[in-house]
Amino acid sequence: MSIFEAIILGAVQGITEFLPVSSSGHLVLLQKIFDITEPALLFDTMVHVGTLAAVFIVLWADIWNILRHPIQRLTSLLIAATLPTVLIALVFKDLIEAIFASAAFLGFAFLSTGLLLIIADRLSKRPGMTKTERTLQWNDAVIIGFLQGVAIIPGLSRSGATLSAALSRKVDRNFAARFSFLLSIPAILGALVLQVPAALGNASGGTEGIGAANLIAGTLTAGVVGFFSIQGMLNLVRKGSLWGFALYVGVLGILILVDQYGTHFFF
Repeated sequence: MSIFEAIILGAVQGITEFLPVSSSGHLVLLQKIFDITEPALLFDTMVHVGTLAAVFIVLWADIWNILRHPIQRLTSLLIAATLPTVLIALVFKDLIEAIFASAAFLGFAFLSTGLLLIIADRLSKRPGMTKTERTLQWNDAVIIGFLQGVAIIPGLSRSGATLSAALSRKVDRNFAARFSFLLSIPAILGALVLQVPAALGNASGGTEGIGAANLIAGTLTAGVVGFFSIQGMLNLVRKGSLWGFALYVGVLGILILVDQYGTHFFF
């Protein structure tokens, strides 16, 4: 991996982490296009650290409120949503790493993201009371967290899955976006706990294959680009529709499947 490729991958991570289009799926796709053979999961985790910094900056008011008053409803909802994600990550860790390496399900996963977004957009418009932070139920939070756990698979968007789950449960769009991005904090920290020690303990999976400079360049780029991306996505979720994103990932999924089973340019 070159510095240029690391910067491109970091920029793509920064843009796509907060759009419902799967940042990990785009990273795996670009790694195939660039023919990058170094360990993918460590680089993916580190550029997620860059976007984690962007979340801290943009949502600092929410984070500071949680740190000052940890015993509150929002904290318990975040814990309830995080537990299913942790369970899925621990149970299926080896399978997830294999999926990252093979990218065999990438096209189907992108199509699944598009389907989730379409269903959520339609369900969010059905009659009924809109749920807020005060009225969101524990089972709603668990469902959101379960879909976040499933979205560890590249091509399944984490933000798309959590937003889809929240909107389908009639959660207010503003709170749905904030809750989705706050949920990324324990998810990314959990990925670090699981991935980095093992990767650094194995020379073939540590920084030797990718290069420390490339990791730093990708991480910094992801953070800077992510800072602007998250603010744009917050405004878009409040006012816009998810159909455009559904169309994008649907077309992308079809193109990947055509290449995987037909043309074989990159797969």
